[in-house]
This record gives sequence, structure tokens and C-alpha cells, in this order.
Amino acid sequence: MNQLKGLLYFFLVDIRHLMMIFWTVLLSILVVCIAFGFYLDAIDGGMMTFSLTAPIYIYCSILAFNVVKEFIPFSIKLGATRKNIFISIGIFFFLLAITKAVVASILQEAISFFTKVIGIEDFYFLHLAYFVNDTWYIRIGMDVMLIFFLMSLMFMLGLVFYRHGFLGGGISLGVAAVVLLFGIAQGWLIDFIVDLVVHINMVFFLQLFAVGLLLYLASFAFLKQITIIKVR
Repeated sequence: MNQLKGLLYFFLVDIRHLMMIFWTVLLSILVVCIAFGFYLDAIDGGMMTFSLTAPIYIYCSILAFNVVKEFIPFSIKLGATRKNIFISIGIFFFLLAITKAVVASILQEAISFFTKVIGIEDFYFLHLAYFVNDTWYIRIGMDVMLIFFLMSLMFMLGLVFYRHGFLGGGISLGVAAVVLLFGIAQGWLIDFIVDLVVHINMVFFLQLFAVGLLLYLASFAFLKQITIIKVR
């Protein structure tokens, strides 16, 4: 238990600086967009949109990929067991997903209220919840499940690159690309996307979360044999 606490503390402290940079950049862009939205509203009533969650998805995905080469070797050097590393990273992913989702939702509500107060009527946030039911709880639930899925997927990909080098990682990406191209050529992938957009619901995000959980559990097979030496 002490080792798990130590690993979680190490993860949180290590990303603190990057988190500050991320939110500083994101909020700065948001302020510029609000100012531009105020200008458009004053000139010709134009509409301004912004997405808080898209940058968060990208950031969390990149972070999960880098966890493999940044956190795992150092944790092993400190004497942490593979099992404890696996458990602590899973907890870290889940806590980060919840934190990002809650902060993004609170920030969206606060900014929406602020823009209405200063008279910007056509400033909107883009979110997948608009396709289902745009409530505070739905947004948080969607974000948590989607972020965890993306982090599990990128964590698994990072383990493949770490253990098998660029050759193994390239082959994995190549196979995925072939499947996508085959799906586009056959038409079933496009039909799936169209049907998903039309009939998207919370069940789909629950399924994504389940897939992400399975991916993360499967990653232990790679993690338990990992060493501090990265394959190139």
C-alpha cells in the first residue's frame, strides 16, 4: 500500500508542471476566443464555438503513451513491482479522467454563464453530449469513459513500441491502417460511423469504457515482462 501511494504521488508530482502548462495554454486560447466572439457578436451577430474536451482527449492520449517510457522504467529502478506499477497506473488514469472531466464541465458552465452576463449570446461549446442529452452528469460520464478508453489504448500502443521497438509498433499501426482502409473500401466502416452519429447514446460510451478496461487488463501481459531497456 505504501508503494502504491508513493507511485501515485510520483505520477502526480511529475505531471504537475505539464498540467499547468496545458491549462495555461488552453485557457489563454479560450480567452482569445471569447474576445473574438464578443467582437463578432457586436459586429454582425456571428457565432463562435470552442471545444474544451478535444484538447483534453489529445493531451491525455499523449500522456498515456509517454507513461510507458517516462514512468515505468524509473519506477522499476526505484524497486516497484510490476503488479504495483500496473495498479497505480490504472488508478492514475481513472483519477485523471475524472478530474479532467469534472474540471472541464465546471469550466464550461462557468464560461457559459459569464458569456451570457457580458452579452455574448452566440458563444457555444462543442461536446459529444449534444448528440445525447447535454446535462452536467452526461458530459462528465462521457468524458470519463472516453478519456479512460483513449488512455488505455495509447498505453497499450506505448507498451508495444517499448517492448518491440519501431518495427513492432509500425507493424501494429500498419495492420490497423489496413483494417481501416479495408473498412472504408467495403463501406461498412462509413455505414458504422453514420449509424453511430445518428443513434449515439450512453450505451456506446459504456461499451467504450468496457473495451478500455479490457485493453488495460490485457496490457499487464506486456507490463509484467518489461525491463528498463527500451527496444529500438
